[in-house]
Amino acid sequence: MAGIGPIRQDWEPVVVRKKAPTAAAKKDEKAVNAARRSGAEIETMKKYNAGTNKAASSGTSFNTKRLDDDTESLGHERVSSDLKKNLMQARLDKKMTQAQLAQMINEKPQVIQEYESGKAIPNQQIIGKLERALGTKLRNAKK
Repeated sequence: MAGIGPIRQDWEPVVVRKKAPTAAAKKDEKAVNAARRSGAEIETMKKYNAGTNKAASSGTSFNTKRLDDDTESLGHERVSSDLKKNLMQARLDKKMTQAQLAQMINEKPQVIQEYESGKAIPNQQIIGKLERALGTKLRNAKK
């Protein structure tokens, strides 16, 4: 091996250190006990309602009573019977299937089925698309 100089060894000590413990590691029982043994200062603090289920149950009696007293029936508005009849009649006059109409307005066939069965929640954009595709007024149409 010509051209290579003398081989030297580096005898300097190499120190490998662990990274500092994370906040979670400082809080575990093992680390706290080690700190106590070494004489380090430890601050302990009990959190309010720690380890109890008081927060979940407090104040619910008021909400429960209010819910029990509530007589208002909540529900989504559905498509009116006039709209669904007008939609069905206009589609049949154009000799279109639900799938063809759905494809024409870029919606799923299930949307048309829901509108014709009265289960859909009225969406003015979809109703507008239907009116343009069928060339008739579906909302408040008087026959």
